[in-house]
Amino acid sequence: MTDKVRVGIIGVGQIGKQHIRKYANVPEAEIVAVADVRQDEANRVAQENGIPSVYVDYRELLQRDDIDSVDVCLHNRLHAPVTIDALEAGKNVYCEKPMSWAYGEAKRMADTAQRTGRMLHIQLSTLYQPEARAAQRIIQDGHLGEIYYAKSCHYRRRGRPYVDGYGTAQFVQRSTAGGGAMLDMAVYHISRMLWLLGNPAVISVSGNTYQKLENMYNDRRDNGGYDVEELGMGLARLAGGVTYFIEEAWAIQSDQPDGDHVFGSKGGLRVEPLAYFTTLSDMEMDATFDVKQADWRWHQCDPTTAGYDESQRHWVWAQLGRVPLLDTAGLALNTAQITEGIYLSSHLGREVTAEEIEQSPIGTGR
Repeated sequence: MTDKVRVGIIGVGQIGKQHIRKYANVPEAEIVAVADVRQDEANRVAQENGIPSVYVDYRELLQRDDIDSVDVCLHNRLHAPVTIDALEAGKNVYCEKPMSWAYGEAKRMADTAQRTGRMLHIQLSTLYQPEARAAQRIIQDGHLGEIYYAKSCHYRRRGRPYVDGYGTAQFVQRSTAGGGAMLDMAVYHISRMLWLLGNPAVISVSGNTYQKLENMYNDRRDNGGYDVEELGMGLARLAGGVTYFIEEAWAIQSDQPDGDHVFGSKGGLRVEPLAYFTTLSDMEMDATFDVKQADWRWHQCDPTTAGYDESQRHWVWAQLGRVPLLDTAGLALNTAQITEGIYLSSHLGREVTAEEIEQSPIGTGR
């Protein structure tokens, strides 16, 4: 078995450059080509990072037999077509989050990976944080008992891409991004919660999306084509009788909310910073953990632990057979069903079932 994975990067914008930097810290990865419609930028990035081959048409990159996997670093609405092309070309595919801007296209990606027998991995960085891995241990060891409720609440005070001063306008346009805070931020927290819960099936979703906050920089709002949500919230009914509440805001007039929580019959859990709440000997108890020390010990005692430190390393190690690949595609697909359900529910003004989400025309209400 080879000890290197030869990678082609499709897209060298903001996200593509981040991925290239991360692969530089994975000695088992070798980036051999990049593709981008901006040839001058692709040439510059390739030269700066010692990458030998540059393409303007990503299909030419896919024709190479010596490339094991490709990393799709494009805007949301391009994820599905390029990923599907790559899978059909026999490549393993790493795709930036969200899996796609719409559930229907994400389902096509998952189905194509299954049909072609290729590996599909979605960038879900929150799964690899030490607190999340420690929280999963506590849940799997049964310390929460029967889980019945979970919530994820995350705000930025003023953090709209482009409108508030960072990133490009494409991040706030339906035509390229397909959505706002739900696809940019919420997917990280929804997917992590589904992972902690064992990825239960979605039963139904109710929610709303908003773009309401007054803008101080109306010129950036207008010339940026800002037409996506800055706030989304929803309530998802999941298999096993679990209720899951989500709030996510790019911009809101509030202090910080309380993050990710899971509640069970024996105890409750806050993910960051990790804390456990229970009743012991008829006394309420709040417990904290030395996650840093535990994570160090796990690394010393189990060499595979390093394969779960971050997404790129995990992806490369999984292709080399060193660790099993996390089912990020399955997590991202159920995440897409929830975000799609929130958009559809907001559009229809009522709760929607999983079947309605699956059968709805792609992008309804956006």
